[in-house]
Amino acid sequence: MASKGRTGARAALEWDSSRRPTINDIARLAQVSKKTVSRVINQSPFVKNDTRERVAAIMSELGYVPDPQARGLAFRRSFLIGLVYDNPNPQYVIDMQQGILDAVRGSGFELLVHPCDRASPNFLTDVRTFVERQKLFGVVLPPSVSEDERLAKLLTDIDCGYVRIASVVLDASPSMVVTHDNRGGYQAARHLAELGHRVVAHISGPDTFRSAHERRRGFVEGLVEGGVELPSHLRCEGAYTFDSGLACADKLLRLSPRPTAIFTGNDEMAAGVYQAARNLGLEIPRDLSVVGYDDSPLAARLWPPLTTVKLPIREMGRTAALKLIGDREPDPAAKPTEFEPALIARASTAPPP
Repeated sequence: MASKGRTGARAALEWDSSRRPTINDIARLAQVSKKTVSRVINQSPFVKNDTRERVAAIMSELGYVPDPQARGLAFRRSFLIGLVYDNPNPQYVIDMQQGILDAVRGSGFELLVHPCDRASPNFLTDVRTFVERQKLFGVVLPPSVSEDERLAKLLTDIDCGYVRIASVVLDASPSMVVTHDNRGGYQAARHLAELGHRVVAHISGPDTFRSAHERRRGFVEGLVEGGVELPSHLRCEGAYTFDSGLACADKLLRLSPRPTAIFTGNDEMAAGVYQAARNLGLEIPRDLSVVGYDDSPLAARLWPPLTTVKLPIREMGRTAALKLIGDREPDPAAKPTEFEPALIARASTAPPP
């Protein structure tokens, strides 16, 4: 059987003794990518045994000898993966880090984190310097850096693998984790409308975040289905921070008529709403219902516990890292890895007064 397979390899190439086999020839015959062949050559632990044996057998039969210079370049790629982020929410970043660490534990890979400012004129140069200086194996990109097409192109140009976490599909399936944020906003709206709220406000994340747009879009759609409008004076742009939630809520809760419910783009801003309500002598949920987003640990620790939309951020980070370092060959026809948001109803919502 083995002899027949080796003969098949030579026949498939119509082998000419004057021709040296290339890494492309090995990849084609083994039906894997050049990257996988390179991993076998460099003895990476992230190749399945049957794939490793198949590639090694073909290389042996064809007398393939890796180019020492090219192999040296491959060895200069480290077993480091990066988390590049500009998210102002510390809890989000911590949960994302924990998920990535879950994935790499025991693998030989290590994690480096790199905060940045997407609005900076040096943003791309800064990330490129980080990737090249550390010789990263690849990077995980959460929102909003994941939404930057310039960054995706840069990483492709310098041959650095990446996985993007985003609210909509932005890339090929092997490089995407999709969170469908609009569906979470829709569930929040339906929950408030079904409780009977008709004067409803929304504090969104920054307009530079696609997630902020998607959560607002779903929220508006859900309200419309419930016969409720979201006029412009009941909208306020926050920054995914406690202070911005406090400032926006203070403004909204001084309106007349005052909103009986507020949906915030994340839990951190919802905590700011709690503070603003208390400052004005309002009780949650008797006078004001509040819904957050993310279901961070903060949500269950607030009093009353916060109704929120759950996104498993830690699991999203773990999944993104596994897609980055896993040994499976990517299937371009496969669907993106998806996470479905789900409303978690707690004590911060009730029918309007």
